[in-house]
Amino acid sequence: MEKAEVPFRHPDKPGKARWVLITVALLFLGIFLFLPLITVFTEALKQGFGVYIESIREPEAVAAIRLTLITAAIAVPCNLLFGIVASWAIAKFDFRGKNLLITLIDLPFSISPVISGLIFVLLFGAQGLLGPWLDEYGIQIVFAVPGIVLATIFVTFPFVARTLIPLMESQGTEEEEAAVNLGANGWQVFFKVTLPNVKWGLLYGVILCNARTMGEFGAVSVVSGHIRGLTNTMPLHVEILYNEYNFVAAFAVASLLTVLALVTLMVKSLIEWKSKRAWTSHARAGLGRKRR
Repeated sequence: MEKAEVPFRHPDKPGKARWVLITVALLFLGIFLFLPLITVFTEALKQGFGVYIESIREPEAVAAIRLTLITAAIAVPCNLLFGIVASWAIAKFDFRGKNLLITLIDLPFSISPVISGLIFVLLFGAQGLLGPWLDEYGIQIVFAVPGIVLATIFVTFPFVARTLIPLMESQGTEEEEAAVNLGANGWQVFFKVTLPNVKWGLLYGVILCNARTMGEFGAVSVVSGHIRGLTNTMPLHVEILYNEYNFVAAFAVASLLTVLALVTLMVKSLIEWKSKRAWTSHARAGLGRKRR
């Protein structure tokens, strides 16, 4: 008995199921992405471009923008340094406590940012574990810039490391071992071999870390004290303006964060494309060496 032939459907001709999935995806993007973006800029420019500029140039808004940039300028390099060191150690070496280090890196992902901020209050607050000792030396952590920076670093430090670890593990240690056999020392191996191979992944992790740093709300809200002009970052300033029914100013400052998110998305897409091309070239080069 002959089997009935199944008609061939060309993959370029989508069926009903595929059209349904595409429609649902577009509706989701329209409702949860494009509509909020349009709303933010529409509300920000509702009273004209002049009012929009004045809302951004207001002293408290300028202070919030400055504090956000300062926090990012400190937190991102710290997380960059930690991420490179941690990922290099985890991916390229075996040592006691390796699994514990990986668990600690993932810790901020499993803890609510609000709880993270509360931990810093319990440690460095006036009634906290180290509060009396810090007060004796005139050092203020909580409700000041240092507390905001520390809370932001804690919440964002996994991003660079978690981006680089799987990338370095997939590349293996063959090139590093070859460089060592040729006489290179540890620093030469790192800067000449390891770092160039992960440069796009590194930039990807930095972009994600920077975006989260500037948009962090939960942990910063707990440790900041909401002091106008001193400890309010941009997200906290937006909340205060919105609670005061100053919607135009709130959306004006929020539009800056929206622009940051859009730029981050574009840079992220570019880095992903560059990373895929670099990985493909690296894989082809490795395949060519094996054939030889």
